Amino acid sequence: MITKTSEKTSNNFATNTPVKVAVGMGDGIGPEIMKATLKILKAAGAAIEPEFIELGEKVYLAGNTSGIDSHAWDVINKNKVILKAPITTPQGKGFKSMNVTLRKSLGLFANVRPVTALHPFVPTNFPNMDVVIIRENEEDLYAGIEHRQTQDVYQCLKLITRPGCERIIRYAFEYAKAFDRKKVTCMVKDNIMKITDGLFHKVFDEIALDYPHIKSETQIIDIGSARLAAKPNDYDVIVTANLYGDIISDIAAEIAGSVGMCGSANIGKNVAMFEAIHGSAPDIAGKGIANPSGLLNAAIAMLAHIGQAEIADNVKNALLATLEKGYHTADIYQKDSSLALVNTQEFADKVIENLGEMPQNLRRSTLSTGKGTITIPDYIRKKEKKHLVGVDVFIDWDGKDPNILGDALTQLNSYRLKLKMITNRGVKVYPEGLKETYCTDHWRCRFVGVDVKIENKEPQYAQIEFEQVVALLSKLYNEQFDVIKTENLYTFNGERSFSLGQGE
Repeated sequence: MITKTSEKTSNNFATNTPVKVAVGMGDGIGPEIMKATLKILKAAGAAIEPEFIELGEKVYLAGNTSGIDSHAWDVINKNKVILKAPITTPQGKGFKSMNVTLRKSLGLFANVRPVTALHPFVPTNFPNMDVVIIRENEEDLYAGIEHRQTQDVYQCLKLITRPGCERIIRYAFEYAKAFDRKKVTCMVKDNIMKITDGLFHKVFDEIALDYPHIKSETQIIDIGSARLAAKPNDYDVIVTANLYGDIISDIAAEIAGSVGMCGSANIGKNVAMFEAIHGSAPDIAGKGIANPSGLLNAAIAMLAHIGQAEIADNVKNALLATLEKGYHTADIYQKDSSLALVNTQEFADKVIENLGEMPQNLRRSTLSTGKGTITIPDYIRKKEKKHLVGVDVFIDWDGKDPNILGDALTQLNSYRLKLKMITNRGVKVYPEGLKETYCTDHWRCRFVGVDVKIENKEPQYAQIEFEQVVALLSKLYNEQFDVIKTENLYTFNGERSFSLGQGE
């Protein structure tokens, strides 16, 4: 299954020409399982040409904080396909996650993780589990924008964009259509984050209308996670934001039997990366006992992506047949039911021996039956009328009584702006706050135009000019208030586009 976009489609691959693949051997058990995986692919006749790149622990320790050097970037940009073993990020030295760097730098917006039960060979309480989790891969809290703002308060920004929502949700429905999946479930927390997660939910409802033959539903992420853990057979395709997807994809893998058996695909418009989801397991590195199945499953997805789905099916079915015959590595070996305990390379040899065979009980691989391509249209930005209607000024103040701060700010003589409220950690504390509310040293002070009106309990904000905000900030500075940040308040097409304070 090849992912295409309406822009240039760099993932068009000729099946009769070997595809050059950037291969990262990884750290810990990475080299062992990559060697086994490549051996299987070669035996299966995969038309690929590995180009090895250096990334991970050695690159970090050489002083490159991203864990990847310029030569590796050149190979990746040329080949457009990456097969990567797990890497080790040195702890306690401020190094950035290489996975996050790759996903964001290369625009790998979709993380696709199929989770299928392999019971009884990998024990699980849900032998019929077959779920695909599609996770937005670039935005959300993983933007990594954090600040310490006061002595007490630290901030992490959650960024959700409409184009990001549109392409990941469209991808989920296109995936379901291509592989004959019946339902797509959206998981959000828009009962609390009404603007950010609310956008994700809104876009999901819009795009679902284009796929009337696919059932769609939305669940709150907390109860959705609980239901996924309790009744995974109720789910088919799940689409969600970055952090939620990171969490529930591991939940799904674990309840299916083993995180170590799962691979994932990271899909972008021009580049795709395939990897096992487990870590580098340094405690067993060099012992030759690691299970290569997770990386092999990632490689199988890679073959389908580059147009070699028949070979992908052959490898997958050989893997399943090997598990059925009882040849198991130490992580899944069961004394009473396994036929033999094998090491990494022996497992690879057994998979090669079973090429051309079909599993008898486990669900056979049918990647080659995928219908057509997954197409993601270009984002078209709609013009909206944007008006500035106020400003939230965040102040570092170590006082205890919000009424003292509120009264002082109310008395400011600033051009046609007035204090509407003060919140502390999102809860309104002025005017008419509750004395029981715990307050720290971080105060959000909302200023709006003096012409604001209240109609049907929803304020009707008057448009203001930015010069009024500048004048307010100057006044606050002169009065020796410690302003740590501001957030402008806007309406778009007349709709409020900022959250109310709790109790506002």
